[in-house]
Amino acid sequence: MIGDEPQKSKFKKRLDTREALIKIQHYCAYQERSHKEVKSKLYDYGLYESQVDEIISQLIIDGFLNEERFAKAFAGGKFRIKKWGRVKIQNELAFLGLTKNCIQRGLKEIDPGDYTKTLKALIKRKSAEINEVNLFKKRDKVARYVIGKGYEPEMAWEYVCDLVSDGAVH
Repeated sequence: MIGDEPQKSKFKKRLDTREALIKIQHYCAYQERSHKEVKSKLYDYGLYESQVDEIISQLIIDGFLNEERFAKAFAGGKFRIKKWGRVKIQNELAFLGLTKNCIQRGLKEIDPGDYTKTLKALIKRKSAEINEVNLFKKRDKVARYVIGKGYEPEMAWEYVCDLVSDGAVH
């Protein structure tokens, strides 16, 4: 029966500092990580705050952790792959505890021309998907969609009004 099984803990055993450092180096080498993600993982290994701080410092010194590099990789990736806008990327980076300076440097990875081109393509695609006779309702739905993806409302509305018309997309 399910109730008779012993509760399994999250860890098999508590890692010592050396083991944790080796394991977290592999974790950081696999892909760019934020300090918040790494701290969380280290706490999952059963380490104390002083040990976590020591390991974080070592990772920074050894080049495994770099917030600016993370911000650039995150912003570029979310824009290219998920087609997120700057607002959503900025909010996510802030949630991950990055400084405003790092966030701004990360957002510079997004080419303004590509940004506009992607926004227009999203508007055209969404407009083609929506079967709405009322032009104002259709524009509203399209604008809400791209604003929800993190594009600036003013910019979104400007292109929605230019591109979405009576049953056609320009």
